[in-house]
Amino acid sequence: MNELLKSNDVLFMMLGAVMIFAMHAGFAFLEVGSVRQKSQVNALVKILSDWSVSTVVYFLIGFPLAYGLSFLKPAGELMGPEKGFDLVHYFFLLTFAACIPAIISGGIAERAKFWPQLFAGGVFAAVVYPFFEGLMWGRMGVGEQGTIGVQAWIEKIGGLPFHDYAGSVIVHSMGGWLALPAVLLLGPRLGRYGKNGKSHPIPISNIPFLALGSWILCVGWFGFNVMSAQAINGISGLVAVNSLFAMVGGVLAALFVSKGDPGFIHNGALAGLVAICAGSDIVHPLGALVIGIVAAVIFVKMFTIEQEKLKIDDVLGVWPLHGLVGTWGGIAAGIFGSKALWGMGGVTFLSQLMGSVMALLLALICSFMLYGILKATVGIRLSKEEELKGPDLAIHNVEAYPEEGYLLK
Repeated sequence: MNELLKSNDVLFMMLGAVMIFAMHAGFAFLEVGSVRQKSQVNALVKILSDWSVSTVVYFLIGFPLAYGLSFLKPAGELMGPEKGFDLVHYFFLLTFAACIPAIISGGIAERAKFWPQLFAGGVFAAVVYPFFEGLMWGRMGVGEQGTIGVQAWIEKIGGLPFHDYAGSVIVHSMGGWLALPAVLLLGPRLGRYGKNGKSHPIPISNIPFLALGSWILCVGWFGFNVMSAQAINGISGLVAVNSLFAMVGGVLAALFVSKGDPGFIHNGALAGLVAICAGSDIVHPLGALVIGIVAAVIFVKMFTIEQEKLKIDDVLGVWPLHGLVGTWGGIAAGIFGSKALWGMGGVTFLSQLMGSVMALLLALICSFMLYGILKATVGIRLSKEEELKGPDLAIHNVEAYPEEGYLLK
C-alpha cells in the first residue's frame, strides 16, 4: 500500500509538471502576439532555449542548492524505494524555476542580444532564484545546526513564517523584479519615445496569438497552483476554486478598467492568477475574487503609468504583471487569509510584507549587478542596424512569414 501511495504521488507530481511545462508555450505565444512580426521567431526560440538551459543548470546547481539533494549518483540510487520521487520533484520545481527567464523575456523583447540573455537566464535559474527558493521553501529556511533560518527569523518578528503556497512572490515577484533592471539598462526600443519624450506606442502584431498564450497559461495555472500540494492526499478543491475566482476577477476588472481592451483583458486573467498563488490554499473564494480584481487594476493602471509617465519600455508589462502583482499577492495572503475575512488563518500581514520585500530587494540587487556587468563587457543590446532589421533576421537569419518577405521583395 505504501508503494502504491508513493507511485500515486510520483504520477500526481509528474502530471503537474507536464501541465506547467505546457505553460511555457503560453509564455511563448503571449510574447509572439505582443511583439512585431520581425521579432516573433526570436520570441519562440528564446523561450525554448531558456527552458533547456534552465533544465540543466537547475538539475546540477539550483535544486541541490535549494534542497540539499544532489543527483550526481548512479541511476539505481536515484530511483530508490520512493520510485524516483526526488527526480519528479525536481522536474516539478524546474517548471517554476524556468518561469524566471520566461518572464524576463517578455520585458526585454525586440532589442536584447540573444546569448548574453541566455547566460543571464541560466544564472538566475541556477543561483539567484534557487537561493531565495531555498530560503523560503527549502533547507535554508529552517536553519542548520542550531542556526536561525530565514523563516524562523520572519516568524520571530512577524509572528508566523512567510506563506507562499504556489509562488506569487517566490516565482512571479522575483521574475518581475529581476526583469526591471534589464529593461532599464537596455533602454526603450528605437522609435518608442521621441526626442521630446512623446510616447509613440508600437502596435502588437497578433491579438489571436496573444489570446492563445493567455488561454494556455490559464489552463496550465491549475497545475501550477493545485499540484503545489506535491502529494495526492494534499490536493485541495479550495485551491482550484480560488484560482478560478481570482482569474475571473482579473478578467472582469480589466474589462471595465480598460474599457474592453483585449490585451488588458487577457493579461488581467494572468494578473489574477499571479496574485492568488500565495494564498490560494487559505483564502475564501470571495477573497480570491477581490484579490484578482485588485491585481488587474494594479496591472492596467501601472502598465499605463510605466509606459506613458515613467517612459519604461517593458514590452509585455512584466514588471507590473509579475513584479508588482506578485508582491500584492504575497501581501494579500496576509490580509484575506485571516480568519476575520473567512480565511484559514496561519498568516500575519507583517510576515507576508517582510517576505515580499525581501524578494524584490534581492531581485533588484542581483539583476542590476549581473546586467550591469554584462552591459559593460559583452553588451546586452542589439546594434541599431540589427534592431531595425529585427531579431528574427539579425539573430536567426529567418523570418516568421518568409512568403510575405519574398512577395515584398
